[in-house]
Amino acid sequence: MLDDLETRLLSADVGVDATNYILGDLNRRVALRELSDVEALLNALRERLTELLKPCEQPLKINRDAKPYVILVVGVNGSGKTTSIGKLAHQLRDQKMSVMLAAGDTFRAAAVEQLHIWAERTGSVFSAQQAGADPGAVIFDSVKSAQARGIDVVLADTAGRLHSQTHLMDELKKVKRVITRVMPEAPHEVLLILDANQGQNALAQAQQFHAALGVTGLVLTKLDGTARGGIVVAIARSLRLPIRFIGVGEKAEDFGVFSASAFASALVDGSVEANAS
Repeated sequence: MLDDLETRLLSADVGVDATNYILGDLNRRVALRELSDVEALLNALRERLTELLKPCEQPLKINRDAKPYVILVVGVNGSGKTTSIGKLAHQLRDQKMSVMLAAGDTFRAAAVEQLHIWAERTGSVFSAQQAGADPGAVIFDSVKSAQARGIDVVLADTAGRLHSQTHLMDELKKVKRVITRVMPEAPHEVLLILDANQGQNALAQAQQFHAALGVTGLVLTKLDGTARGGIVVAIARSLRLPIRFIGVGEKAEDFGVFSASAFASALVDGSVEANAS
């Protein structure tokens, strides 16, 4: 059964190091006859995973005294940044907050239009400039405008970039510095969007984005497909970054607050999608 659990964890993208770490304790307990049957072993595994993930179970809390509360959204190409921004805007609007969507992805052809659609759909204010404009200037102007209008939250989109592209990561650092010129305490949140289908590569993305920008929260997307989601365990063990949300579909409602115990049970029982709450 331990061999079967090892295979299950590895196939769920937990990774070799994290799997060995988790099963090491279970092996010891089996040797000491503390775990006498399969159900006891599965329960122990759920508890161990929950214990590892619990420090990351930190929902996003908006400080309403910070006007605007600036959230800088980053990630690699195709990770689901714009869709996640739209879903988050939907939640914030439901909480009676005013929201501005800032189109800082000025290079991808459809990015501005896609964000504009989400702004209209959620009743958010939209801020954009012409295609090819400097992303830092777009977000700078957006934050200043949000200040003047008393907007509660600014969600700033950025162009997707590979974590290994140093010059593009440097551009993100510049955007972050530009925001501090408007509000020294901003951005209040640096939200990294990770595609659950990326597996172990998502860990490298989290490490490098965190090193460059000081990531304060994660969103794990596309858990409705073939993604196993186990990479969350490796990220939790390595970085202990707060996991704010998980995305399990395209609709605005398919955006759940992360639950350590639900996620651990889903990994063991084989259905991560059931974790959305």
